[in-house]
Amino acid sequence: MKLFSSFVKELKIASRGFYFYIDIFMAVLILAVFLFVVPDDFENKTDEYLYLDMPEDASEIYLETIQEETIDGKAESVTLEIKDQDKEVELYTTDSKEIFILNSQEDARYMAEEEQEISAVIAMNDEGTFDYTYYLQGYESDKYKNLLEIFHVEPNENVQEFVDNQEVRALSTNVETLSDKESILPTVLVFNGALMGLFIIAAYIFLDKQEGVIKAYAVSPSPVWQYLLSKVGVLMVTTLVSSYLVVIPLMRLQPDYLLMLVLLVTTAFFASSLGLLIASFYSNIMQAFGALYIVMMLMIVPSVAFFIPSWSPAWISFIPSYPMMEGFRSILLGNNDWPYVLTVSGIFLVVGSAIFALSNYRYKKTLIG
Repeated sequence: MKLFSSFVKELKIASRGFYFYIDIFMAVLILAVFLFVVPDDFENKTDEYLYLDMPEDASEIYLETIQEETIDGKAESVTLEIKDQDKEVELYTTDSKEIFILNSQEDARYMAEEEQEISAVIAMNDEGTFDYTYYLQGYESDKYKNLLEIFHVEPNENVQEFVDNQEVRALSTNVETLSDKESILPTVLVFNGALMGLFIIAAYIFLDKQEGVIKAYAVSPSPVWQYLLSKVGVLMVTTLVSSYLVVIPLMRLQPDYLLMLVLLVTTAFFASSLGLLIASFYSNIMQAFGALYIVMMLMIVPSVAFFIPSWSPAWISFIPSYPMMEGFRSILLGNNDWPYVLTVSGIFLVVGSAIFALSNYRYKKTLIG
């Protein structure tokens, strides 16, 4: 009962302050961006810059072949800035790329060297076949370079026939996927919930130190753990409100909201406890900023692997934000993977409890300091 009264008191005090509304404001801002700015799926078209070093009739035949693959069956004239000059070039737009036909080999080299774009020169030799010269950036892998060397050895028809004859076996069927917009949400839930909670609870503690609340607790009959857990409870409430405020309008009935509640509570408890522990070693937020910044940057690293699956070293999975994002993605998919989510939640609860106990010990020893 005393814990609940302490929580209600902390919630009322926090609601009069600035930090309480940061999470809510960020959630409203994120929701507005997702609703009105972020498309459901991003365009993954690449830009190619080509110069055709061949007779005009051969060039026309080559361009007709490209034109057949375009979306609207025609090219358009656009302006590119090359060497501080505006130059008219032809643009061919297909489903997967935009092909710019340049006016000279020097322009192709410029786009590769100065703009770091994919650029090539296609010439016709004395035998009437095409020679391809690619301008690389220097960081391409040997596999990519080897692919370019053999790519034009066989006619495209033969390559396509070989691909079509390949037997493809699906390892699983009825696999649910998220749109590009929805795939960002797990990262948003981690950053707007756990990471913001880590920073804000530290700010609460330093504000109480500044206003003398911490010293008042030193002579009060209330145990320290109730004061700390009340602070954690306030962060849990703001995390739940801000997270559901973003997810419900975007995902509607697809996620398992009960599992989401469990994971939000446990991850918020873990992050808040970590924030309490970090704050216990410093006197004000400026002193603690470096430590908070390092921890938050470390927690951001798994988001790179989350969006670039080809870069996913094993050590990434040991950073707490990685299983957080995986858990939220599973929940948003609504695939009923409750064993994984409950396992992750249980781990965060146990580790968070240990960190909270250590924080409680630290604050009891340094309450007056």
